[in-house]
Amino acid sequence: MSVMHKILGGAAALALSAGTLVAEPAMIFDLGGKFDKSFNESAFAGAQRWAEETGGTFREIELQSEAQREQALRRFAEAGSNPIVMTGFAFGNVLAEVAPDYPDTKFAIIDMVVDQPNVRSVVFNEHEGSYLVGMMAAMASKSNTVGFIGGMDIPLIRKFACGYAQGVMAANADATVVANMTGTTPAAWNDPVKGSELTKAQISQGADVVYAAAGGTGVGVLQTAADEGILSIGVDSNQNYLHPGKVLTSMMKRVDNAVYQAMTDGPDMETGFNVMGIANGGIGYAMDENNASLVSADMQKMVDDAAAKISSGELMVHDYMSDDSCPALSF
Repeated sequence: MSVMHKILGGAAALALSAGTLVAEPAMIFDLGGKFDKSFNESAFAGAQRWAEETGGTFREIELQSEAQREQALRRFAEAGSNPIVMTGFAFGNVLAEVAPDYPDTKFAIIDMVVDQPNVRSVVFNEHEGSYLVGMMAAMASKSNTVGFIGGMDIPLIRKFACGYAQGVMAANADATVVANMTGTTPAAWNDPVKGSELTKAQISQGADVVYAAAGGTGVGVLQTAADEGILSIGVDSNQNYLHPGKVLTSMMKRVDNAVYQAMTDGPDMETGFNVMGIANGGIGYAMDENNASLVSADMQKMVDDAAAKISSGELMVHDYMSDDSCPALSF
């Protein structure tokens, strides 16, 4: 925990010697690190935006092991950080134990619900955005076969996969979706070599568009797709820039907005259950100069029409987290 000592040592000592606690926000990144080009990096972008706009500072740590979760939470809370923001479902059980010990500290957790009075739980309608990029994948595919590569095999990632497959089928009922998960442990989020291997396997099955929802593992998926001459779809952050002209789009999960809002709200942050979806700007897809040549006006219109129907409630995308079936895909 030398990193934590470096971050917290001086601040904690100052707070104690002054007899008061400082209300500086803290950010705890999940395994994979803040430069994973995906989920954690989106969170970091939100924290950075808050710091740049306000002139404020925040404390941070990139976890190296599961054992650090509780220690990081307690050390930040005892040093007076408020609010404490964390990325990832894996913090759920630990936060449920820690939060009651610090009733005056506000916590924000992304991708998990923790029912405590001082916790804001932020979840996303990933199935909605995955549906949209699934439609795009089906329209861009020439082989009628598209792929999905998930990280750790958990209900949340099946939620991505099922929404994606439903979108694929909505655009092309004759399409085939090939799906693989990288693994069953947290190491699955940071294994670009395995991501590359799975991509090659899906290409051998005919896939010419592959959607990665796998954190740092997805970097290997996007790289191999570009090398092998097929299209990929990024996730969480806008990953179009990683391989210009090769990434069809990215499913934008605005973790940055969730982090930015929590830090902006500060110690007075309202707690409870927050859902971010297409309707409130929490979910979308990325268009920029890097993929403009890949997305036709017809494709964009079809996807935007679907997004409007999802926002209005006219179109309901199946949510695996509410009903653990997957009508358009079998695992």
